[in-house]
Amino acid sequence: MAARLDIPRPAFREGDSSVEHVVRNAWYVLGWTAEIGTGPFARRILDEPVVAFRRHDGRLAALLDRCAHRLVPLSLGSVVGDTLQCGYHGLRYDGTGVCVHVPGQANIPDAARVRSFPVEERYGAAWIWMGDPGQADPRRIPAIERYGAPGWTVIWGAPQYHRSHYLNIVENLQDPAHTTYVHPATIGNPASSDIPPVIEETEGHIVTYRWTLDAEPPPIDRKNGNFSGLTDRCQYYHFFPPCTSRVDVVTMQAGQEHTEANMDRGLRAFSYKFLTPENDTATHFFWLHVRNFGVGDKELDERLRREMGRTFEEDNVIVSAMQREQDATGLRQLAWLRIDAGPTRARRMIEKMAAVESAAASPATTTAS
Repeated sequence: MAARLDIPRPAFREGDSSVEHVVRNAWYVLGWTAEIGTGPFARRILDEPVVAFRRHDGRLAALLDRCAHRLVPLSLGSVVGDTLQCGYHGLRYDGTGVCVHVPGQANIPDAARVRSFPVEERYGAAWIWMGDPGQADPRRIPAIERYGAPGWTVIWGAPQYHRSHYLNIVENLQDPAHTTYVHPATIGNPASSDIPPVIEETEGHIVTYRWTLDAEPPPIDRKNGNFSGLTDRCQYYHFFPPCTSRVDVVTMQAGQEHTEANMDRGLRAFSYKFLTPENDTATHFFWLHVRNFGVGDKELDERLRREMGRTFEEDNVIVSAMQREQDATGLRQLAWLRIDAGPTRARRMIEKMAAVESAAASPATTTAS
């Protein structure tokens, strides 16, 4: 084993993210597991460069993407056994971020190490914890409804890159009112435009929902269902701060009681969106879709993947344009509408979480009397 040089190095200090109102102590999606192959995989998260790689047994590791020598991104290097080798001078780092090999010298400087991040793989996603490693409890990874249950299937969408602060996207995902106008060819329904949403909030959760009764189904449901006459349709927009949205969508024959059993007999889907902030003006957007119809139908899988992907790109156009105007004016909003209640409460939940976390991380100060 190589010897280590006993050279003093600065104590580790948690880096302050430049992303406004960000919560660090949370699980964020680093990427779909299918994205991460045998080589280094880079992504910027909370304005920090991260590189992930798989060890020989398939286990995932994630490090700060910055060599301790000259700060060259480690993602420009290669995976060698259980280590990540820098592409500049060949330093090798293990999965904990410790340098275990320096070409041409036996002694390894103690400062030759980089930060490592807790990672977990679940639901086809690689999850990363950017905050205090001691708080990285895998049980805090959001649970996916009906995932793997008989009679249900799941599709994963291609990751999207939304050029907007993630809080704008959070608000959009808690806003049923926009669907009529932004998504007329897929999930929008003019019959819903004047129906006020109901908002319920509990500790760590908010839901905004509405039922559209005795109405023609929207285009996407006309394609997928076999309805005769009018339908009842609900959209429950759940938000689990700081970064997970779940929309429970049900379309059922009109006139039935709205029980769980009846809803499961209709067209039902759980649409999940996971937001991973890159910085103050860009967000990595991941989505998966769990449904109870067309199980095993690969053509339907691909069609829904296209249609849902198109839907979220329509959102991207809106929030990206909004971000540009916010940057240009320094403003966020001019007029407040009744439909803003749910989105505003979601934003405030995150802002409160971020403030509490920031206060806990700040050293206590005292003033001499």
